[in-house]
Amino acid sequence: MSAAPAHERVTARIDPPWDAHAWRAAARAALCAGLPPERLDWSGGAQGSLLGGLDLASLPAHRTAPRVPSEFLLLAGAVLCNRAEDRHGLLYRMLWRIAEGERALLQRASDPDVHRATTMAQAVRRDSHKMKAFVRFREVPGDTDRYIAWFEPDHHIVDRVAPFFARRFAGMRWAIVTPYRTAIWDGETLAFADGGVRADAPSEDAREDLWRTYYANIFNPARLNTTMMSAEMPQKYWKHLPEAALLPDLVRDAGLRVREMAEREHEAPRRRIPAAPAPAPVVAGTLEALRESARDCRRCPLWQPATQTVFGEGPSSARTMIVGEQPGDEEDLSGRPFVGPAGRLFSRALDELGIDRSTLYLTNAVKHFRFEPRGKRRLHKRPDVAHIEACNGWLRAEIAQVKPERIVCLGASAARAVFGPGVRLTEERGIWRTRDDGVRAFATVHPSWVLRQGDPQAQAAAYAGFVDDLRQLLAA
Repeated sequence: MSAAPAHERVTARIDPPWDAHAWRAAARAALCAGLPPERLDWSGGAQGSLLGGLDLASLPAHRTAPRVPSEFLLLAGAVLCNRAEDRHGLLYRMLWRIAEGERALLQRASDPDVHRATTMAQAVRRDSHKMKAFVRFREVPGDTDRYIAWFEPDHHIVDRVAPFFARRFAGMRWAIVTPYRTAIWDGETLAFADGGVRADAPSEDAREDLWRTYYANIFNPARLNTTMMSAEMPQKYWKHLPEAALLPDLVRDAGLRVREMAEREHEAPRRRIPAAPAPAPVVAGTLEALRESARDCRRCPLWQPATQTVFGEGPSSARTMIVGEQPGDEEDLSGRPFVGPAGRLFSRALDELGIDRSTLYLTNAVKHFRFEPRGKRRLHKRPDVAHIEACNGWLRAEIAQVKPERIVCLGASAARAVFGPGVRLTEERGIWRTRDDGVRAFATVHPSWVLRQGDPQAQAAAYAGFVDDLRQLLAA
């Protein structure tokens, strides 16, 4: 085999086009062959070149495949499920840039490629959430304990989401039919087949009348919010939901029912109903499962204006855990902690001390961005105690999963989350304390506080003090 002429284009074929393993194999071969992004035509879905070109498999390797950050592979897995025609080329361009020296590319949320890939991944995650929420299985007539559901996803998510249903409904036989792909679970094995049509699934089953009766009785007209309902339950999914047929009448009569409720004579309660406790976080066997649970957290109101949950990241075996206060603007957009200005200052301090950031587990006391809108800007607003306490279950679960030997708290909110109320940062800054679980920890200022020092000399002094505090990690 010989190297491809510099002017000739090369075709990389991905089948199926959402397959992460196939794309990784092709991308690795292209990198090893030294092919820049502009010479590759990606054949997957509608992306193939009409002009043809050399087959990627025919080219020899000139170098070994570089190591890439694990977070890039996680991002790629989601982006590949997006229907966008440029997804393969976009990911390879990002991979090429990382291999050519831009190791911190994913930390730059404002980079056009990173922003585009993040937006595509978010669309896939939203679509996955909708599939989990709106798939409805219906029993197949004459076939006991066999169920079929029809669903129309926006993206190629069936392979990605089907394992969730295999775990959730492991005790029954089912199939999820979509226009492009069918997932089949026989009680033991998950398999995939070609897509189908809506007629392949039953239109309804005997249980649906009972469910509609129940739904009509629990529907609360006083809490009706059609805007929120349309956002959370778009009409395209109504055909999957038995209760959807009731909604027009329930919405139309909501005003009358509210007036009837207001005019109804007061009745003294027969018994006192205790307040329901706050929902406990889902503590699963891995950090990834915990991260998935936190994605839909509604334990405090901060989730509503925020873009997404920003969970922790880093090795599950990290010796050191860094706990910040809350995500900032760039973290909220990218879904990753410590990637904004404060995160870059923190990385600079680590580099000066010779500490590898990739060995640390980075997280925040509060997982959603709290801000005040000012025109087109979103200004950071300090989280309240209620927000810290609502999120503390997630932090405790992270500590339990990682089992760090030491924790560094960046800022007063982080110190409160780790040590509890009563900790004064000004008095205990840089002082090691041992928690009840035996983990040693100390608190220091948040790097954003360093950036807020307006005078250059004051900022330099604040930064030097911050670095001195972190220097304790070298001796611990």
